[in-house]
Amino acid sequence: KMVVTVKTNSKKHSAKRNASTKDDSTKKALEMLEQGVSNVFTSENYQNYLSTMAKFYNYSFGNCLLIKAQCPQATYVAGFNSWKNNFKRFVKKGEKGLLILAPNPYEKKIVEQDEDGEDVETIVKGLRFKATYVFDVSQTDGEPLPTICNSLAGDNDMYEKYIAGIKAISPVPVRFEHIDGAHGYYSHTEKVIAVEEKDSQTQQMKTITHELAHSILHNKENGEQASTDRRTKEVQAESVAYVVCNHFGIDTSSYSFEYVATWSAGKETKELKASLDIIQKTAKSIIERMEKALVA
Repeated sequence: KMVVTVKTNSKKHSAKRNASTKDDSTKKALEMLEQGVSNVFTSENYQNYLSTMAKFYNYSFGNCLLIKAQCPQATYVAGFNSWKNNFKRFVKKGEKGLLILAPNPYEKKIVEQDEDGEDVETIVKGLRFKATYVFDVSQTDGEPLPTICNSLAGDNDMYEKYIAGIKAISPVPVRFEHIDGAHGYYSHTEKVIAVEEKDSQTQQMKTITHELAHSILHNKENGEQASTDRRTKEVQAESVAYVVCNHFGIDTSSYSFEYVATWSAGKETKELKASLDIIQKTAKSIIERMEKALVA
């Protein structure tokens, strides 16, 4: 009687199953992302946001320079009556207006005699500029403007380990500081990732992952997507952040869907669809390195 013993490498098969499960999870997350982004374009919140933004004037390059020189932190500006009538907001008492030059078209009648001595009337049109004043939204009170990409709220039980894990695998140092007008940034020149120190733990976890994706994909020296356009870079970084956070049980959908939609050129989300492979590959790499760092 012959007994044949077959040895199997359980660790190898287990690793294959885990890798397969991880790939399926990433694929599902990307499908959820694409559907979520598509839904944003038809949401009432997004439509209200676009309608409001359409009411703001498009200022000339020269006026933009004037506004920034007087109020560097300016975001949305409008005239005194425009804030009141269009947005139901009111300029705060004591606020000083921002000087701009408004176009002032005019018409002028010129009467000349022709060769027969008859009067000939000509209308000459011209353009002058006059000084006028606008106010930034920060100088006003009243009804809130519609917004998208509202900051994520709340704490997370794995915050300390997650941040430590990201720091361990990041190609550049990470620091927490106060940042005006942004949740974070990746600096090519300083070789650093910065995160807004006053944000919630959930927002910080999402932001640090977003900036990590930038530091991997878009650094000027060896980032394989460094030369791509700004829209695509932002779509890639936020999509990677969504997939990675989703894997570790951090729900960023309320922010990420709207962020990706904002940076997409249109409802076809061509930047997202063209980047699915690079997003999946980058997210998988970060997840695998994070899992090793978290158990170290």
